[in-house]
Amino acid sequence: MDEPLDGPPRLPGYSLRQLLYFVTAAESGTLSEAAARLHISQSAVSLAISELERALKVQLCVRRKAHGITLTPAGKQSLREMRALLRQAEDLASDVSGTHQGLSGRLSVGCYVTLAPTVLPPLLQGFSALHPALTIDFEEGTGDHLQRRLLGGDLDVAVLYDTDVLPEMDRALLSTMRPHILLPAGHPLADQPVVALHDLAAEPMVLLDAPPSSHHTLLLCRSAGVTPTVRHRTGNFEMARALVGRGLGYAILVQRPANDRTYEGLPVVHKEIAELPEATVSVLLCWPRQVARTRRAAEFVRFCLRTRPADEPIAR
Repeated sequence: MDEPLDGPPRLPGYSLRQLLYFVTAAESGTLSEAAARLHISQSAVSLAISELERALKVQLCVRRKAHGITLTPAGKQSLREMRALLRQAEDLASDVSGTHQGLSGRLSVGCYVTLAPTVLPPLLQGFSALHPALTIDFEEGTGDHLQRRLLGGDLDVAVLYDTDVLPEMDRALLSTMRPHILLPAGHPLADQPVVALHDLAAEPMVLLDAPPSSHHTLLLCRSAGVTPTVRHRTGNFEMARALVGRGLGYAILVQRPANDRTYEGLPVVHKEIAELPEATVSVLLCWPRQVARTRRAAEFVRFCLRTRPADEPIAR
């Protein structure tokens, strides 16, 4: 049972509407764009922000006609808390109105760029089917970018590899995958069930350079006692596969699409790494530890854990 308040609560000097107008302006970058999104006048947005600043006794942003708005340090610091308050208010409205059986509002999900095509679609489809009134936004990006977005309050939850995850994150295990070597189908070692990195050390490597993939790949090579000859770097997963398919190098990847052909139709093969037969990579659901999760985010995490896939088999 919740503890009663010691005395009557003190009403804040600001309103949720003012918070909404400021958050929308901060996300839009200009007052005019915020006004268009809110379907109100630009002067109404400007007045609400001014009243909010007076209530909080701090300047939240600098407004310039030709340059939009720029958040002050206080504005940046307050933005995350304001987003959290708005989401909690939305949860309260949903609970009190009796719609708690079906979620509504907006859920923002991030996903590491190479995981997104295979991990996100079934999760979005399944969760949307359970909660058709809920709007789910998703964003793809690198691990460091998505974690900044989580800490900034832009995302509720993100799917990340368990590499370079910040200590500020809470996490839950979604699945486990195995790293593998990707070779063109015509490579001399393509018929071998297992391939040693030492046998590829002198050959060019195609490095997937999307943090934390590049760090993880080079760490695997060091663990195997190999210094790779990196010839090509790309932040695009399919570009890495395309370069391998054309025989321009080998790659070490974790995610494995169902189709073992590149966009150009060139065949590629997946091989277990001889030096690292037990190597695995965990896929996590992450959210900021210091920010209370909304009910939408908590339900999404529970849904993902109930429907999480089996561990990926060894690539051969």
